[in-house]
Amino acid sequence: MKRIESYRYKKILVLGLAKSGVTAAALLHKLGAFVTVNDKKPLSENPEAQGLLEQGIKVICGEHPIELLEDGFELIVKNPGIPYNNPMIEGAFEKGIPVITEVELAYQISEAPFIAITGTNGKTTTTTLVFEMLNEGNKQPLIAGNIGTVASGVAQSATEENTIVIELSSFQLMGIETFNPKIAIITNLYDAHLDYHGTRKEYIKAKANITKNQTGYEYLIVNADQNDTLEIAKNSNATIIPFSTKKVLSNGAYLENEWICFNGEKVMKVSEIALPGVHNLENILSAMAASKLSGVENSAIQEVLRTFTGVKHRLQFVAEIAERKFYNDSKATNILATVNALAAFQKPVILLAGGLDRGNEFDELIPYLKNVKALITFGQTAPKIERVGKETGIKIIKRVDNVGKAVPAAFEYSETGDIILLSPACASWDQYKTFEVRGDIFIEAVHKLK
Repeated sequence: MKRIESYRYKKILVLGLAKSGVTAAALLHKLGAFVTVNDKKPLSENPEAQGLLEQGIKVICGEHPIELLEDGFELIVKNPGIPYNNPMIEGAFEKGIPVITEVELAYQISEAPFIAITGTNGKTTTTTLVFEMLNEGNKQPLIAGNIGTVASGVAQSATEENTIVIELSSFQLMGIETFNPKIAIITNLYDAHLDYHGTRKEYIKAKANITKNQTGYEYLIVNADQNDTLEIAKNSNATIIPFSTKKVLSNGAYLENEWICFNGEKVMKVSEIALPGVHNLENILSAMAASKLSGVENSAIQEVLRTFTGVKHRLQFVAEIAERKFYNDSKATNILATVNALAAFQKPVILLAGGLDRGNEFDELIPYLKNVKALITFGQTAPKIERVGKETGIKIIKRVDNVGKAVPAAFEYSETGDIILLSPACASWDQYKTFEVRGDIFIEAVHKLK
């Protein structure tokens, strides 16, 4: 860890806790800053805040009092989930107080370079693939970010021999200043988080921050099949490495005659890849490109792709019961993710879908429901999803209270050879704290059928 002096004796406000806030506050305290933590959860219900208090860090809980901004803070480190229209953040900007996320802290203290992955879909799978390929290639990677490990915690123990492979959201990328990954990947861009960003333009602008500090010495791996990602590449100073599942490229990663290729070299036959789904070829190509740029041998890449079958909650195979296969795709929190999941299967599908209603309709699903023989719905969007199911001609449509009840209902309507797929096309927050909780309930209910 770099023992930087830039935060010593500075007054810094950490706004919002969760894992990232706790780690950032403790790190800044270690770096000699005068840290104040502010979290909405009352202190009596907030063990994280209590732990920071025991370390000698000032803690204010129960509300976000705007008068806090009068205390002369020189920096705010905010939880990524707190929107920029929050009165505290707006007030900070009015006073000229910089606002960052803890990813920026991680970069500033890290001795290791970063491979950073963002995009709308495929981030976690791509991040995991890059990590596994580098690990198989003996490159000593560490994994961090939205995938579950706080970046500024990982960075404290990283050395020059490591590479930090990090998944980044648009929320995190809005709070960077100097962050500059050695390799950046943008998997794809579709409408998402517009309730946070306001417009598609602002969402894409946030994603583009991943390359804003890159130079020709760094690499930006981008989807060559999308205009939005190509536009970001055009405005980047990085060395551009394109990938495509639709056309043969003169350089970069692409498909040719059922092979995955990089810069004219055939690396592996598609038929030998274990991970299901056409959409996952995008993730594979971008991960392969990052690994090749990092000096990983083809044999290591091949070994990972022959054995890697997916990460938990992302088209995860759960079990085969009575010749029915169950897949957990709880991470499918938008329509495109569910479209990709449906496209991965040729056999009849019983689809479990529904969740938080963000105001959108689901007509985009209609062309991809042809193979769905039964539809089990739950959550706030159940009526909307049922409407498109009826328009598609699905004869079996049943609404249940939750995911736990959806599993036995799906099994009841299934036959030998069917696929039973949880792919909600919605966020989980109407019924479950996270998509992981939703997926775990699905897995538990599947195992109860045995």
